[in-house]
Amino acid sequence: MSEPMTAESVLPPAPGAEEYLALDFVNSAIALPGGQFIDLLGTPEVTNQWLTEHGLAPADAGVQEMCTTQLRSLREHIRALFAARVAGLPALPAALSAVNDALSRAPTAALLHWDEKNGPYRATPCPTNEILDRALATLAANTADLLTGPDADRLTTCGSTPCNRYLLRHGRRHWCSTRCGDRARAARAYARRTQPKAD
Repeated sequence: MSEPMTAESVLPPAPGAEEYLALDFVNSAIALPGGQFIDLLGTPEVTNQWLTEHGLAPADAGVQEMCTTQLRSLREHIRALFAARVAGLPALPAALSAVNDALSRAPTAALLHWDEKNGPYRATPCPTNEILDRALATLAANTADLLTGPDADRLTTCGSTPCNRYLLRHGRRHWCSTRCGDRARAARAYARRTQPKAD
């Protein structure tokens, strides 16, 4: 049996994904050449794995299909906001509402608790049923940080068709990976060779 295809086995994280979890999140749906598509939130199992790898859920969180659907929905709303930012267009109200709703899901106040041995302490509650709300709130907050911060002007889409990933542009580079850059350069070279010569 072959290894399941993951984003890492196909493409490395896009530039900026180390700094912004939201970039890695929107790039969890990957379009590849030849009509291939990888969705790292495609099933509850792989969604749980993605959340665990990104510190958003324990390995035994038991993510259900409803959770996966909510995460995929938020991902599409964030993609819409990224697309609007890159194109210089107004944001879709539904996408803004979805991110703001996710932002308000997790309690931010650390509650007061009392331990019999150590006395009072503060901790933010995180029962199992709140794992999804916390993940959604964390992803939404990271999205808001990116879109309102100094790196927002560097946000762009990969310049290699059919890649649909977002990245933070560094200098002139506008590909999410060396593989996409090589593919774009090869396509340009092929186009130059096959163009009819002018008389």
